[in-house]
Amino acid sequence: MKNIITQFSRIFVGILFIISGLIKLNDPVGFSYKLAEYFSEPVFNMPFFVPFALGIALFLVILEVVLGIMLLIGYKTKVTVWSLLVLIVMFTFLTFYSAYFNVVKDCGCFGDALKLTPWQSFTKDIVLLFFILVLFFNKKLIQPLFRTTVQNIIIYASIVLSAFMGVIVLNHLPLIDFRPFKVGNNIQQGMQIPDGADKSVVEMVFIYKVNGVDKEFTEKDLMSIPEGAVFVDRKDKVITEGYVPPIHDFTMEKDGSDYKDQFLREP
Repeated sequence: MKNIITQFSRIFVGILFIISGLIKLNDPVGFSYKLAEYFSEPVFNMPFFVPFALGIALFLVILEVVLGIMLLIGYKTKVTVWSLLVLIVMFTFLTFYSAYFNVVKDCGCFGDALKLTPWQSFTKDIVLLFFILVLFFNKKLIQPLFRTTVQNIIIYASIVLSAFMGVIVLNHLPLIDFRPFKVGNNIQQGMQIPDGADKSVVEMVFIYKVNGVDKEFTEKDLMSIPEGAVFVDRKDKVITEGYVPPIHDFTMEKDGSDYKDQFLREP
């Protein structure tokens, strides 16, 4: 029974890492934008990493693919499982941080092919962590499928092919384009909101300085604001996210003016 669970975990984790890595490798620039979000001030405040986001993105996605293949063929089991464990612990921390503090709306785990909410991403990582722990405690049951020479050829070939794919998509378009702006998509249709679509529920929050401390008040609290409080700012708090069209940030700017509507009226 232990061997069956271990082999299932091996196949499940290996295939998922390969699929996740290939999807992100298909559009490493998009994944680098997600990493830049994590490096930005509202999240981890490490702006010095932003210029290297694309390089880090390429390294991580190729690593995902190669580790998935290493696990499936049983190559250097200890190194593979330890690497998977370190990666999933890091990803689990990032997705939990994003979900709990609501700072990054989409982790980019599966690129534009499959959008996951922060809590869905965290749940996915918890499931993966469970299966990787199964592999960690049963490393001896993960046996190589081929001779050492064949194993080496497969791993080196996967690294070269993954790097080659990265070069191709960086110099051209993604091999399979899941992005809303892919060639052939109608921009106007992508910007439309269907009739009856869910609308966002937004609550206005007012910030007042009370005795030197900034405090938040909702519209219901406005009548109970202490005397002498000084208005500081107002922000909109999204209670429920409504429907967001695939294309919602299209602009055509020049000299500070947006010519989007004029541009889209052209034949």
